[in-house]
Amino acid sequence: MSFLDDLQTLRTEALAAFGAAKDAAALEQARIRFLGAKGSLKAFAKRMKEVPPAEKPQAGKQLNEASAELEAAFAAAQAACGKPAAASGPKLDVTEPLPPEQRPEIGRRHPLTRTVDRLRELLGALGFEVVEGPEVEDERHNFDDLNIPADHPSRDSFDTFFLDGSRALLRSQTSTVQVRVMESRKPPLRVIAPGRVYRPDKIDATHASTFHQIEGLYVDRGVSMADLRGTLQLFVEGLFGAGTRVRFRPSFFPFTEPSAEMDASCPACGGSGCNVCKGTGWVELGGCGMVDPNVFLAVNRARGDNAYDPEVWTGFAFGFGIERMAMRRHGIDDLRLFLENDLRFLRQV
Repeated sequence: MSFLDDLQTLRTEALAAFGAAKDAAALEQARIRFLGAKGSLKAFAKRMKEVPPAEKPQAGKQLNEASAELEAAFAAAQAACGKPAAASGPKLDVTEPLPPEQRPEIGRRHPLTRTVDRLRELLGALGFEVVEGPEVEDERHNFDDLNIPADHPSRDSFDTFFLDGSRALLRSQTSTVQVRVMESRKPPLRVIAPGRVYRPDKIDATHASTFHQIEGLYVDRGVSMADLRGTLQLFVEGLFGAGTRVRFRPSFFPFTEPSAEMDASCPACGGSGCNVCKGTGWVELGGCGMVDPNVFLAVNRARGDNAYDPEVWTGFAFGFGIERMAMRRHGIDDLRLFLENDLRFLRQV
């Protein structure tokens, strides 16, 4: 038989089945048989590829008409029979809460992630833009352009993860992102760079081979240490609460001059002295200082211009360990807790 003959047979059988259905359940069975996703009409439509090209227009038209006719016939029969009867048995109330033992456990963000979000929020309110950079770096961005000399201990393989067969390395600080941003943008700029860094440290309560830093950089005309201190004062008050004090201790970093270690009054005791601050009333947060002019000159060499003329532009930079920030905020005394994925710990923080 031809395609059109078979189609007419299908129409006749379907119309008869819809007309013979005595109740909603029988009608539903007929619908599934002829109009369902795996029904006769769907299967029949696949035969269109067998129709000779010259007959396809007429066959397609007949198939569409048959489909519309059967849908209408089913709708009319459904109106006469009513909807299928509800299944027997108890009704399911989808709004009823599950028993506690059956409820899915709701996750939460890791304390380090929440700390990063808070740092981004605080520094974003001070006008800093979040930027990112590669974790696999070269020596120029990780050392040379940060004014770190060739004989500096940090360039030794005992202090940096160098990749086999090359001088590429896993970045040991997010200061590399500051250099890359200056290479691609002209001043003024105000950015922060949170991210992972890597150093071959022995893992203990205060050290890990993979940890997180957030670096900040502000370059403009007339930027001074007073701007740096004011910015960090607002930052620590937002992080630890109003009344938190800041102090700078003279230090040395190759990429800033002058440089300082920044401490905040202990958030646990308010500065009176406790086991968190070891009785000093202060906790160390990180390093900071004015950008060394040699860093600007290195950026200019990479750019091939004098966009960061140290006679015109000044800037400050700061860098903090995010784990250290989280430990200070939550009174945690062992960094390894962040890495162990112990749900008993993660639910508390």
